[in-house]
Amino acid sequence: MRFDRQALDEAVAKRAFTGVVTIDEGERRTLERCEGFLHRAHGVPMIPEARIAIASGSKSFTALAVLRLVEQGALRLDQPVRALLGDDLPLVDAAVTIEHLLTHTSGIGDYLDEEAEWEVSDFVLSVPVHRLTTAEAFLPVLDGHPQAFAPGERFAYCNGGYMVLAVLLERATGETYHQAVRRLVLEPAGLASTGFLPLNALPADAALGYLDDEGDLVNTLHLPVLGNGDGGAFTTAADLHRFWLALLDGRIVSRATVDAMMRPRHDVPDEGLRSGMGLWLHATHPALVLEGYDAGASFRSTHLIAARTTVSVLGNSSEGAWPVIGALAKAVDAELRA
Repeated sequence: MRFDRQALDEAVAKRAFTGVVTIDEGERRTLERCEGFLHRAHGVPMIPEARIAIASGSKSFTALAVLRLVEQGALRLDQPVRALLGDDLPLVDAAVTIEHLLTHTSGIGDYLDEEAEWEVSDFVLSVPVHRLTTAEAFLPVLDGHPQAFAPGERFAYCNGGYMVLAVLLERATGETYHQAVRRLVLEPAGLASTGFLPLNALPADAALGYLDDEGDLVNTLHLPVLGNGDGGAFTTAADLHRFWLALLDGRIVSRATVDAMMRPRHDVPDEGLRSGMGLWLHATHPALVLEGYDAGASFRSTHLIAARTTVSVLGNSSEGAWPVIGALAKAVDAELRA
């Protein structure tokens, strides 16, 4: 895959990018670049194998775990979620189905509204972050948000919807969300370096998430101590390429389910993408996208289906990766048009 090295250099310098950039084409890695630090205060340099948080990029893991249960008959796409919620979250409309949640069309009120004004330095969670270790623990955070529109009426990106899916996973399996995702998604895909790491006890190969381009302020108090259904997994560039190949080879869910996930549902001009079911899609061409943004995380992984090529930018600061993501997005567009 061709790309402009000068444009990439300029993008790296623009926001003092810290993280990992890779291009994997089939079995070959054709670009590998590390910038910045795993740990700034101790001067620990970034490494290609770094485990870096991908924020909402891991929503697709939630979707795939749910879809595995759909394939097994434990859940149905048209199943009203009220049956599993019982008396919890009473403001969720009785007509909301699992498919509505997967496709961001449920209309439920969002505990973290993407359209609201907020900064990555804000403390947005209403309960102590150390308590948020399971999906069930999020119920007080998810409660009290009125339905925004009728289920199925339109697309509206919804973090809360994916947290509700995580609650359903726990209730349908009897496992924690993290156990279910590991069994149903990460292990079948061979993602040994991917998982949900405690922010207050990160291992040596995991990158701290920095709020700013400079300085040592990290995201530990701004996010749940463990990521959950709406994001927060840590992964590596190599595991991202493995993920895309495993998905498209039918090793996580069946190829029929993958095709259903890849069917365009809505144009999302604000993102410059289309939405499928649990996946972002390139705006015009057959390419798949995971994307995430949060305090201490800026991320995109794009997979060009026909070329079996993965372009990943994993940033461990809030804003630093976006110029790099933009530069490589232009290269992806050119490659897809060629």
